[in-house]
Amino acid sequence: MQSNKFELVESMLERYKRLTLAALQPLFYPREPQKHLYDLVPSYPERGGKGLRPALCIATCHAFGGSTHSALKSAVALELFHNAFLIHDDVEDGSEYRRGKPTMHAEQGIGIAVNVGDAMNVLSIRPLMENLSILGPKLTWQVLAEIEHMVRQSVEGQAMELGWIRDNECDLTEEDYLRMTLKKTCWYTCIHPCRIGGLIGTGGSLGLDRFNRFAYFMGAAFQIQDDILNLVGECKKYGKEIGGDIWEGKRTLMLIHLLNNCTTVERLQLKSFLATPRKDRLWRDVRWVYRLMAKYKSIEYARQSAHRLGGEALNEFSLAYHDAPDSDDKRFIQQLVEYMIERDI
Repeated sequence: MQSNKFELVESMLERYKRLTLAALQPLFYPREPQKHLYDLVPSYPERGGKGLRPALCIATCHAFGGSTHSALKSAVALELFHNAFLIHDDVEDGSEYRRGKPTMHAEQGIGIAVNVGDAMNVLSIRPLMENLSILGPKLTWQVLAEIEHMVRQSVEGQAMELGWIRDNECDLTEEDYLRMTLKKTCWYTCIHPCRIGGLIGTGGSLGLDRFNRFAYFMGAAFQIQDDILNLVGECKKYGKEIGGDIWEGKRTLMLIHLLNNCTTVERLQLKSFLATPRKDRLWRDVRWVYRLMAKYKSIEYARQSAHRLGGEALNEFSLAYHDAPDSDDKRFIQQLVEYMIERDI
């Protein structure tokens, strides 16, 4: 039923993913050193994924009258940055699986994985440079400014999350989680892809802050749903180890809700579990955390939050895209909000 309900969304995600992957291929041509670098660079982009970020960029560009050709280089850069983040995130989180396969560091070792992620960051610069002949110097510089802000916000958000885990921070609120998610997820997943697409589509004539609230609410709903799927999704569909966020001690909305609603004794036990290194955590303790989340309805609370944020995103969509003419791309972006909070992958 979902495939029929979201037929437009899924078909356009697939279309823009294929366009982006085809445009990536020239960056993947064989060269030395192959075995320990360039043969590995295509691994994450070619594993699958939804291609959400390039799709949002291209679709927003189309919605405001721009062409695929004008947005494609920027879309490619967004996808490369995303996959570089994934490789580095997997190392930092100690994740074992990504998109149904062993993570890069599990297969190749931490050193090589980090270097491949670094290489992807470097390779993302080339399409941004190639924008010069397509967009001209002014728009190229504006896209670069958007990218610089995107990357800086992302690493700051990642630092917040990693710091909370390292320091075993347990006195967190929902507002803390949403602030971290804005930085770590929303800017690079939704806000900047929309802003860059709008910038290119209108030739720089559009006020880009109009996209911020819409894309923030959409990105936050997306992240909460991703966190939920990590706990309750089907491993084959989700593509990562189920329960990995608990093993890693990630401060998801569910964990923060649990910490703020359980008894004093349970909270002390939970803090002790979170202080234990991942390699020393036991399945019985992870199952105990699951049971506590069920007891205090933490996952249901997160679902409700995702739907609330999705509703806010739809309200803001009518403001962000109000002067874009009706089109498949405009409808795709609108329907994408509901798709992201109902998806099971």
